[in-house]
Amino acid sequence: MSQPPPPLPVPLSEARPVDASERLALLDVLRGFALCGVFVSNVFMWFSGRAYLTRPQMEAAMASASWLDTAVSYGAGALVFGKFITIFSFLFGLGFSVQMIRAEARGAAIAPLYMRRLCVMFLIGITHLLGLWLGDILTTYATLGFALLLFRKRADKTLLIWAAVLIVVLPLVMAGVPKLVQMIQSGGAEGVAEAAKAAMERSNQARTEVLEAFTHGTYFEVVRANARYYFGQFVQNMVPLLFALLGRFLLGFLAGRRRLFHDAPQHLAFFRKLLGWSLAIGGLAAGAGLVLQYMMRNKMIDPQAPWLFLTLPVRQLNEVGVAAVYVSGLVLLFQREAWQRRLLVLAPVGRMALTNYLSQTVISLFVYYGFGLGLIGKVGPAASIGLTLAIFCVQVVFSHWWLARFRFGPAEWVWRSLTYGKAQPMRQPPAPVAAAVTTA
Repeated sequence: MSQPPPPLPVPLSEARPVDASERLALLDVLRGFALCGVFVSNVFMWFSGRAYLTRPQMEAAMASASWLDTAVSYGAGALVFGKFITIFSFLFGLGFSVQMIRAEARGAAIAPLYMRRLCVMFLIGITHLLGLWLGDILTTYATLGFALLLFRKRADKTLLIWAAVLIVVLPLVMAGVPKLVQMIQSGGAEGVAEAAKAAMERSNQARTEVLEAFTHGTYFEVVRANARYYFGQFVQNMVPLLFALLGRFLLGFLAGRRRLFHDAPQHLAFFRKLLGWSLAIGGLAAGAGLVLQYMMRNKMIDPQAPWLFLTLPVRQLNEVGVAAVYVSGLVLLFQREAWQRRLLVLAPVGRMALTNYLSQTVISLFVYYGFGLGLIGKVGPAASIGLTLAIFCVQVVFSHWWLARFRFGPAEWVWRSLTYGKAQPMRQPPAPVAAAVTTA
């Protein structure tokens, strides 16, 4: 008997966005949770101005900090920084897997629509980066997203090997090779130390200039300073991050391919094991990171020591391990009815992740920068996190209100409309009205 012909490819014009009924609520909850942590991290380090302090300024701030602010700073380092961007990156890779499965089910090729989606995402991101904030992640995700296409037909074992290499090995190599080259060119460790000192002086000058612009400048002065700092300082340190993010994409892609989240009740044993192992690995790595952080802040270790790049694998294990604790813990809690009702509060925020991410930038610029309320450099760690969580709660309420009336968030609507080449219906369809039953 002859085999049936393969399904005909679906034209791009007939493709459509995922309907609300097709979404997986658990993934929206995880996305909303990750967005909260990303917001806290961005405000704590960037919008509040801490990332632009020179080392003497940072040391002075820590020396005069209250016990609460000191505890919050250490806690954020162990439990927040790098963990939520890890979850977000994991979910990006998982989302690619979902799109690929949907495309294959329709008999469509994923590459044309997916690349168009990434191009639109890049345009939104570059506007965000150049017009608002240098810490934009959308351009990075859009650029790295093209690399995922190279892995879509690779075996699971191959994906795991590549993920390990990208997360642990390549960032270490990319950080270590320049130091080795400097050592050879300058004749030893002393030359590396001198080069590091000169680089730090340039970095301190750039930080001082950009912080001055953010504190006192007009919007257009901020935009200019933003671009100078991004291309002069920020982008230089992004290469190891790019490899690590791509590795996280691959882990998410593998999880989506194995349907770990779509069929979560059938994989609870896996998530319990993951929780146990990630608690052990992430906890040990977090503890080692706290000790290292304490020793550097108390000048027991020179923060410019050339060998410190060797601790990068510990940092990566901390970020991935703690992120895995959060994800596996939330998946297990989501299986309990009482906890599921609580966690679903975050789902609308996850459905509007792009809108909320962009609005977090706008709100933070207004709150912290000089052309707004001017709180940059004036709010301690505990207060900045408290304020951030309060703003996020407002975003939760707004997301519920908006999605009760509209199918997509505003930014999501623009993204989808440009991707599919036509304006998507925005309003929620009216609720069906039950037909009246009359009796004789």
